[in-house]
Amino acid sequence: MPLWKRFWLLFSVIWVVVAALDVATILALGDNPSAKAIKPAILMVAVPAVGYLIAWLFFGRRGKPSAD
Repeated sequence: MPLWKRFWLLFSVIWVVVAALDVATILALGDNPSAKAIKPAILMVAVPAVGYLIAWLFFGRRGKPSAD
């Protein structure tokens, strides 16, 4: 497993745990919880996915040796 995937996995786990705690706190203590918890819930999934796509594009093109 390449190093960038390990760092992405570490970042993603930390991001999802913190975002899940944020969503749980909003749902438990918020005045209008369902409306306020949507944005953090979407970002909980979207940020790691976009980060993986960017890293895959950068390191995937850069890391492959040429056939010449």
